[in-house]
Amino acid sequence: MTKFLTLLTACLIAFPAWAEGPQIIDARIKKTGMVWRVDVTLKHADTGWEHYADGWEVLDAEGNRLAYRELLHPHVDEQPFTRSLSGVVFPDGTREVFIRARCNVDGWAGETTRVALQP
Repeated sequence: MTKFLTLLTACLIAFPAWAEGPQIIDARIKKTGMVWRVDVTLKHADTGWEHYADGWEVLDAEGNRLAYRELLHPHVDEQPFTRSLSGVVFPDGTREVFIRARCNVDGWAGETTRVALQP
């Protein structure tokens, strides 16, 4: 019985790690003058401060971070939700970027979303 309770406890503690990570529903990038604005719509099963989507990043084709948007609070009752980042500068010649989301429990999502830059 003790082994069963130990196994059950371990499974229950690990359960949040099985939850689906943050999903990028939409991503749009628009040039404004010499800089860019990035709008990202995320969906995540935020439960409160203990588990929520806490950011997204913009990467180049080699995986280098070009921009980061921290999300400072859970969005339990606002799903999906969109947050923006303005004033982003991309290196000359950048034609596409990749956006990846994260949550405070599971870390960075494995999937990225490709977005082509439209001048």
